[in-house]
Amino acid sequence: MTHTYKISGMTCGNCAATIKSQLLKMPDVVSAEISLENKVATIVMGKHIATYELQAAISPTKKYIITEDNATMKVETRSWLETYKPILLIFLFITGITLLIMNANPYFNLMQWMNQFMAGFFFVFSFFKMLDIKGFSESFSMYDIIAKHFKLWGYVYVFIELGLGIAFLLNFNPFLTNLFTLIFMTIGNIGVIQSIINKRKIQCACLGAVFNLPMSTVTVIEDGIMMVMSGVMLLMM
Repeated sequence: MTHTYKISGMTCGNCAATIKSQLLKMPDVVSAEISLENKVATIVMGKHIATYELQAAISPTKKYIITEDNATMKVETRSWLETYKPILLIFLFITGITLLIMNANPYFNLMQWMNQFMAGFFFVFSFFKMLDIKGFSESFSMYDIIAKHFKLWGYVYVFIELGLGIAFLLNFNPFLTNLFTLIFMTIGNIGVIQSIINKRKIQCACLGAVFNLPMSTVTVIEDGIMMVMSGVMLLMM
């Protein structure tokens, strides 16, 4: 469900960033967008949160005041396909393009195709994260086991993904690249699995802060595909 609220007391971008950060710490907040210009907060919730709870979260001293915007408040229900359409399309595009590239070869080489698929995966996913690295880092720190304690990890993570994309594209030291990928994706998946087991209603940061994707088994499958591919390539070497 999506609710829109009016917020008074904001004077600068830091105010908006602070409010967003505090809202994202709430267990049932999936995502939050703050408009400094319009003095409005658009919050996607896993379940309804009382306004007084939001007020306590963003500013107990009432430096910022949050009130319901009855004119724009709405409940948004999306189907599974509508919710995960962005990530499904990305996987279909990467799969289609890499298969077309392989079509130029006289025979299909599974190892080469997986190498190209993983290059495309890391390039695309790092791109979306780079559109709002700060937003990604904030969302990522909500569930990742390293980012929870080391905020800078969210920024480092983006460039590791980019580096892996380059490594797979150049076929750089395949053994080390795949081994690192397997470890990297496994560590990243731990926090995702913990959040799902604990039934936390939070935003998945796999596509950065661009899309409002809730954390679910889809995220586990996405990471799992990369873990399986890197593991298979290690076994085939």
